[in-house]
Order: sequence, then C-alpha cells, then structure tokens
Amino acid sequence: MTKDQKNEVIVLLKEKFSQYNNFYITDTESLSVEQISNLRRTCFNKQVEVKVAKNTLIRKALESLDSEKYAGLFDSLNNVTALMFAENPKDPAVIISAFRKANAGDRPTLKAAFINGDIFLGDNSLVALTKIKTKNELIGEVIGLLQSPAKRVIAALLNHAENGSTKSESEVVAAAVEVAVAEAPAAVEAAPEAPAAEATPEA
Repeated sequence: MTKDQKNEVIVLLKEKFSQYNNFYITDTESLSVEQISNLRRTCFNKQVEVKVAKNTLIRKALESLDSEKYAGLFDSLNNVTALMFAENPKDPAVIISAFRKANAGDRPTLKAAFINGDIFLGDNSLVALTKIKTKNELIGEVIGLLQSPAKRVIAALLNHAENGSTKSESEVVAAAVEVAVAEAPAAVEAAPEAPAAEATPEA
C-alpha cells in the first residue's frame, strides 16, 4: 500500500469516527470468506457499517481526531481488526451475539467498543452491550411511568361516577392527584440508568 493509499484510508476512517458516536472494535480472524460475507450482509441489513483496516491506520485516524479521547482503545488495536459503526449502540452487539450462536463459535470477538463517549473493554462486555437502552427507549419508559399517575386519576373519576360516591369530583381528583404526585418521583427514580453507568472501567 502506497503512502497516498494509506492517507486515503486514514481520511475515510476519520470521516466514519466523526460521523458515528458508536463503534465496535472486533477480531474476525479465522472466519471463512463465506462467514465474513454473511456477517457483512447481516450488518448491511441492520444499517451497521463494517470497515476492515490495519491497526496502525486506525490508530493514526483516532489520534488525529482526539488522542486523549480515544486513548483507552489503543491497546485493543491488535491482530485482525474489523470496525462496526452504528447509530443504535447495541445493534453490533446483538449482531455479534446472534452470529456467534448461529455459527457455534466465538468470533467475531469484541476487543473494545466506544459508546457515546464511554469505552467498554473486552469480550466480557458483550452481554452488557446487548442490553443497552437507546435514548428513545429510555424516553418511552419515563413517559410510561409518568402516564401511570394520570391514568390513576381518570380511574378514580370513573369509579366515583359509577359508585355514586358522596365525595365531590374535585375531592376525588384532589385525592388522586395527591397520590400521583407522591408516587411520581419514585417512579422516575425507578427508571433504568443511562448506558454510561454500565461502562467497564478502562484498563
């Protein structure tokens, strides 16, 4: 590979690292040509980009962008390296897990992952990464928790109307709202923590 060709690869990698907040560093060594093709096809269908490059070029691309930010990844750049870029932080982990199960093997191996600024190191992080919740999933859960008290108020009003309670509707609403307000903070606190809390400390 000529110097110009190497520079072209570095520029391409820099574009990808800048475009995506989530990428995985994997080892695909020992996979057959057919297995690599199947893996690429699966990634393509899930909108996950796969790039294979020399470790030295990957490192140079990362260092030129932000050496300190990506420093925790450099020790993972060894052997054969395939990069997986994704908008959804857990898609590559799900793909890797399913692929390994389907092929009864341990490849691709996860060497490291960079998820929204957090670094996960080692293959033992794979299970945790498959359980990461996206921003939209977390928002949906919080909204669901906040809607629950409102549903309780409506249920109280319906019950009041059906049973002919001696309390006024305003008294019923006030009592239901009081319970809802008291429970809302606890409901929000029960929401799952952001993915960053699951990060494996850097080596």
